[in-house]
Amino acid sequence: MSVLTTDTEAGTGAGPAPAPAAASRPTRLDLLVLPALIFFIAFAFIPMIGVLLLSFTDWDGISAISFAGFASWRQVFTDPGTYHALWLTLALMIVTWLVQTPISLLLGVFVAGHQRYRAALAVLYFLPLLLSSAAVAIAFKSLLDPNFGLAAGLHLPFLAQDWLGDPTLAFVTVVFVIAWQFIPFHTLIYQGGVRQIPVSMYEAAQIDGAGRIRQFFSITIPQLKYTIITSSTLMLVGSLTYFDLIFVLTGGGPGDATRILALDMYITGFKANQMGAASVIALILVVFGLALTLGIQRLGGTDRGASQMEGM
Repeated sequence: MSVLTTDTEAGTGAGPAPAPAAASRPTRLDLLVLPALIFFIAFAFIPMIGVLLLSFTDWDGISAISFAGFASWRQVFTDPGTYHALWLTLALMIVTWLVQTPISLLLGVFVAGHQRYRAALAVLYFLPLLLSSAAVAIAFKSLLDPNFGLAAGLHLPFLAQDWLGDPTLAFVTVVFVIAWQFIPFHTLIYQGGVRQIPVSMYEAAQIDGAGRIRQFFSITIPQLKYTIITSSTLMLVGSLTYFDLIFVLTGGGPGDATRILALDMYITGFKANQMGAASVIALILVVFGLALTLGIQRLGGTDRGASQMEGM
């Protein structure tokens, strides 16, 4: 009996520990992430390194590339047009966010209902999302023409304005067209967020005597905290890439009234043939976009695993 006990204890206590081979082997999750990582390195990281190297050169896009040191950086940061384009980019970002966010939120709450007519209206709301930015810009450019557009066709004199020729009206028109096209996308985001809120919270609020407005501000908006952060991130960072729509609609004009950084990069690189300076502007956009994204995410708190339903 003692021998069996001794052998058993020796076998359990002195036996070899399980090898940590499983921890060193790649998991299935790692294998699923690997294609996306390869895609990111090949089409984002490596080109960005190329843009960084190109910013230290003097190249017109055709002749041989020559090293120029910090000449392109000095050119960009001493050019008043760069700061004007940066100011326009910030103004467009803030104004479009102020216009799109409340409208998208209200429409998202509205179409989150299960009535049939709301589903039909949701289809109409999402139609602009199916159109390309270039097509939208061409359509609005024709509609806003003071001689052949809506003003002449419908005989509405108040629409006969120089929408794209006046600097202030051109900026307002750009904001309107951007909001018209992208509000449906953010409405879809808010619609999904509203449908994740438990109905029991609204039922409890109704028992307590809270009306629809009180429920909206006390339940809906607090529960959509992370949805608002996600939508705002996409909206603000996406405003850095409004190149195609503005290029077709106004071309950056009149003058430089709508020449944002993305358009300034294109004009500098492909019209002025200064690829080094254009690469510097591209890096400014990347750094600004990363800083903006990190800043917005910090507003949401450090607990990334927190549930949207904090009040439950």
